[in-house]
Amino acid sequence: MRRRFRPQPRRENKNPHNINEKILSPEVRLVGDNIEVGVYPIRKALDKAEELELDLVEISPKANPPVCKIIDYKKFLYEQKKREKVMKAKATKVIVKEIRFGPQTDDHDYEFKKRHAEKFLKEGAKLKAYVFFKGRSIVYKDQGEILLLRLASELEEVGKVEQMPKLEGKRMTMFIAPKASKK
Repeated sequence: MRRRFRPQPRRENKNPHNINEKILSPEVRLVGDNIEVGVYPIRKALDKAEELELDLVEISPKANPPVCKIIDYKKFLYEQKKREKVMKAKATKVIVKEIRFGPQTDDHDYEFKKRHAEKFLKEGAKLKAYVFFKGRSIVYKDQGEILLLRLASELEEVGKVEQMPKLEGKRMTMFIAPKASKK
């Protein structure tokens, strides 16, 4: 049996704001440039927008009466997208780097991993240092805690402890955040 192709109905481009005739309130508070701020009946507000060859856009629909602004809607949407893009670019992305130790990590291995931890913190990444207990090595949990506290005290210049060593199952975890660099 052959299936027939059925095209999907076109989706209507839904605007996030009510504009012009889509505003249902009988009266609105009008704000904007070159407009006397006040409460107007919807018909009068629409006439003013038409007179200026702009759109009447409902900015705050939950207010009583709803707040509307006379603006060029396409330009308004474009600038809003532009602002969001700038805000997204400015948002800091948190990177978490992990370093794993054993409860009886050798001094040389410890120093090697400490140098890496220092480098990660200087680059601005958060550090998740943990001691993994295999099999019966869980009896050395005090050694694991001592190891993590030693790491925290030696990295004090570049980072501050966000979470003290905490045992979760077979892992003892500690978080260190980088100290804010002085510019």
